[in-house]
Amino acid sequence: MKITSFNPLIVTTDPESAIKMFEELGFEIRHTKEGISINDRTSVRMKDANGFHVDIAEGEKDWTMIRINVDDLNETVKFLEDHGFHKARHEAANETVDTGSSKFNIMVSESGYILAVSQHIK
Repeated sequence: MKITSFNPLIVTTDPESAIKMFEELGFEIRHTKEGISINDRTSVRMKDANGFHVDIAEGEKDWTMIRINVDDLNETVKFLEDHGFHKARHEAANETVDTGSSKFNIMVSESGYILAVSQHIK
């Protein structure tokens, strides 16, 4: 398992406000992905001049996660499950989501912190 990127992911009911705030902090939108999951959500990836990234996604509730891109999603999910994580227990998040260009799982630790684990499809 190789980690290819690692950054915060903010899921919020008000993504426009979060995007605006990060733009005021010097971040620029680098990528927008629409039609994610069964709820047809939108996510943006932002980057600042120092190379830091933050992802902001539309959601039904507010959550803060760590997004980890990896080269092998299945291996990573198994690794995390072996360390006590479980897939999120929300109907839209407990299965692997395939966006066409990536696939991901939301993984929750025993203590409750959340990892959004993603693999780009080549």
